[in-house]
Amino acid sequence: MRNASSEEKKEKKSMRLPETSLAGTFVSVLILAAFMLIAWSGVFLLFLSRN
Repeated sequence: MRNASSEEKKEKKSMRLPETSLAGTFVSVLILAAFMLIAWSGVFLLFLSRN
């Protein structure tokens, strides 16, 4: 029984997911942040122009 559990552990270790690059995620977050900043600035400038 002990051998079966050690074999299962070996199988789990070999089934690791490949490591992925997060560069695409970082770029997407930067684009989203830029959009939010531009939108906020536009609304703020609209607010200032109406006062």
